[in-house]
Amino acid sequence: MRRVAEIAVSVGIVLLACMSCRAISSLVHDDQVVAKVGRYYLYKSELDKVIPESASPEDSMSLALQYINAWASDVVFLDVAESHLSKEDKDVTRELEEYRRSLLKYKYEQKYVNERLDTAVTESEITRYYEAWPEQFVLDVPIVKARYMRISADSPNLALIKKKMASTVVDDLVEADSLAYFSADTYTDYSGKWITVVMLARNFGVDYGTLMSRMDRSMVEMKDNSGKLNVAYIEDYIAAGETAPLEYCRDRIRDIIISVRKQTLINELERDLLEDARSKGKFEIL
Repeated sequence: MRRVAEIAVSVGIVLLACMSCRAISSLVHDDQVVAKVGRYYLYKSELDKVIPESASPEDSMSLALQYINAWASDVVFLDVAESHLSKEDKDVTRELEEYRRSLLKYKYEQKYVNERLDTAVTESEITRYYEAWPEQFVLDVPIVKARYMRISADSPNLALIKKKMASTVVDDLVEADSLAYFSADTYTDYSGKWITVVMLARNFGVDYGTLMSRMDRSMVEMKDNSGKLNVAYIEDYIAAGETAPLEYCRDRIRDIIISVRKQTLINELERDLLEDARSKGKFEIL
């Protein structure tokens, strides 16, 4: 603990010296040691790398102190760890070698895959996957197509907008959008895509369960803490436990197909490298 105290005092003296504007300014502009912890030194050149040239003097000071404190914390921690760990515990040669191998393997895999991966996915491939694995697309929460607005409860256009936003006539929807533009704080049309009820609930500032409990047929209305009225017209609804429609799953399926292709390339690479090493006599089981 005495060693820790000595280190803390050393860091403290340097950091206290940095607290004035003049001292902090010198950290950024003078070519010198700006902090020390025991035998470790932090140089101005290292600060230059983290402080943008466009930063204001105030921001430069703040960034300098943040970096110095973070650096000192790391060094103090390392110093204490080295003084309390056994020689065996401090020997990380094997772990470093394992990490080096894993990192090199990962980097080559990424290079190999990026040079060969076909990212084009056809609609027929997406449809085939969806039809082959329907159990992967069972909904955890309901999804909806909806129109949402936040408006003053005493707005003279409230009733008309609600009527128009529940319509299926294009002209009515255009009118609802136009009226809401001038009368509502927010008007968002989610009817062109499926969204989760969880996402819709965020517009209301409530959780998913609360929103579901307030849903009356195809309309949801709730006042928020500011007295504003949140209104959503539910155009379509699919319950949790049912299979999501293809249009909702399309992007996810595309990602799955590409991910499978990546893994296939990696598996083939490992197999081919092993077979090549065996054929050239580089690999043999003794």
